[in-house]
Amino acid sequence: MDAFLQNFHFLRPAWLLAIPLTVGAWWLIRRARDPFRGWRSVMDRELLEGMAESGSSRHHWQDDFPFLAAILLSLAVAGPAWRQEPSPFADDPAPVLLLLRADETMALSDLPPSRLERAQLEIADLADARKGQPTGLLAYAGSPHLVLPPTRDTGVVADMAANISPAIMPRPGEDLSSALRLADRTLAETGGSLVIVADTALPFSGENPTALPLYILAIARDDTPELDSIRSTAAALDAEVILMTADDSDTQKLARKTAQAPIRIAGDEAGTRWAEDGWWLIPLVVLLWLGTFRREETRISGKEAAA
Repeated sequence: MDAFLQNFHFLRPAWLLAIPLTVGAWWLIRRARDPFRGWRSVMDRELLEGMAESGSSRHHWQDDFPFLAAILLSLAVAGPAWRQEPSPFADDPAPVLLLLRADETMALSDLPPSRLERAQLEIADLADARKGQPTGLLAYAGSPHLVLPPTRDTGVVADMAANISPAIMPRPGEDLSSALRLADRTLAETGGSLVIVADTALPFSGENPTALPLYILAIARDDTPELDSIRSTAAALDAEVILMTADDSDTQKLARKTAQAPIRIAGDEAGTRWAEDGWWLIPLVVLLWLGTFRREETRISGKEAAA
């Protein structure tokens, strides 16, 4: 009982303001329906009740039912809560944001048909492995650009990646730091992980701009200067390097690792939420409304019956 009193609260307390409004409306309507309200101040109460025709001034208790129902409905909508339950979003898959390097080196054809096309094929495989799970795309060269925020339509991600090329990037070069900052802001509310898809990397200095789990899908051959540069950058960023493979084992590995990333729940780190129990009042509201229906009797005078 102590825990109940300690935890009891309303999720939407503003709706409680409807209760005094309902009580005020009930008082005004009941006062307006009183046919003898003008006489009550000048006539003795017992005499007034005796002179009144039997039942003519009687207040039907069913008339109060709509107001009682409105009060209970206000309580229900206000969201009474006193216990916690698992959040329905706690088991949602964590988003993944792909950072595709689109500098001029990606157009080289030492990895046929080209480094960029190999990267686009890898993204298509990863999108297929994460089908139905939120995946987004960011392209960067000398400046970063969010192409698509995380979406469950992973096919669109693959299609958008297929249209990225160095020719459409506004500024040549590589600004990975700005790309990571933009990616971190994009996933600030949801959490998730970042996957850099790149053929090489410039030396990275300074502080890592993101605390999100970071992976680098290396579009490079083993034992090459390009891969060495990627591993050097990965060490500076505390990122894990996954070298591309001829089959889909690399993207399958990435899909498994990114699925383990934490998802953030706004205002609730434990993955729980307050259970809303106001719906228990709805059956009582319905019963009160049903109680407003009553049988009406129509009396026919003798003349009308004879006619």
